[in-house]
Amino acid sequence: MTRPPTHTAVGSLADLARIAGVSASTVSRALAGNTLVSAATRERLVRLAQEHGFQPNPMARNLRLGRTGAIAVVLPLGHETGQHLSDPFFITMLGHLADALTERGYDLLLSRVIPTDDAWLDVIVDSGRVDGVVVVGQSDQIAVLERVAARYAPLVVWGAPQRGQRHVCVGSDNRLGGEMAARRLIEGGRRRLAFFGNPEAPEIARRRDGFLAACRSAGLASDAETLPTPLTPEAAHRTIAAWLAAGGAPDGVVAASDVIAMSALRALAERGLRVPADVGVVGYDDVMLAAHTTPPLTTIRQDLARGGALLVDILLRAIAGETVESAMLEPTLIIRGSA
Repeated sequence: MTRPPTHTAVGSLADLARIAGVSASTVSRALAGNTLVSAATRERLVRLAQEHGFQPNPMARNLRLGRTGAIAVVLPLGHETGQHLSDPFFITMLGHLADALTERGYDLLLSRVIPTDDAWLDVIVDSGRVDGVVVVGQSDQIAVLERVAARYAPLVVWGAPQRGQRHVCVGSDNRLGGEMAARRLIEGGRRRLAFFGNPEAPEIARRRDGFLAACRSAGLASDAETLPTPLTPEAAHRTIAAWLAAGGAPDGVVAASDVIAMSALRALAERGLRVPADVGVVGYDDVMLAAHTTPPLTTIRQDLARGGALLVDILLRAIAGETVESAMLEPTLIIRGSA
């Protein structure tokens, strides 16, 4: 019986290049899928690498290219230090970012930062550990983002794009979303509206702006109230419950997030108020749990899957040296049982 030929394993690009009769740079380009090498040559070199058990060293390749193969994803919690990675919005966004980065061949380096000074982002971009940075949320750190963006191009932020800002953002039209939420309640006959959320964060401030615009348009601005409400479930519940106990009596609530809306459902039920019969409630984000509350939550959907993909695409184009711009997504009203 004739035995199949055996091949000696090779351990370097130079060894494989000698066997193939080409330069080491040609082997490197071919195994990286570079189209400067002809398809036939790429196929031959990939086959030879497999036959000889050669595995390219991605770390060495990244060092040659001056890259790390990793992207930092940073969650700055300047205005809301109690939030955790288990927050439904964070979990959803991180999942989409991880999928998009993996598909593009990058690792994700995750950091949850509670800023104690203005240097937290400088430490990350100057660490030499990453090729670029995605910041999830502007929090109260606009000045830091603007300063670092002036010297560091591969930086993209999930947040509220504003005219004239230097840092590149991807986000939904928060003002329109807040307006859509309030209009849903007003069209349902609600007249005493309240906004639950902390407007220190730019995204939430835009949602409140839209809420107030809808109230003014309907002649309800004088009765509209804003309750600065934390984003964490227990803190939000305590704040809303105390406000209701002190005499807060809305017949419609726009919450700045689904987490706040869920806390509102709980606090209203504890006061004996029925949703939606007594109070209509509209959330924001459309996280997975929103469809499973009692009643199911009417909410404003942000397309987080598309948002995550856009963040990664814009960042990688910035890494490649392209000029990139902010992008804004349209929100969608998702009607369920709470309003």
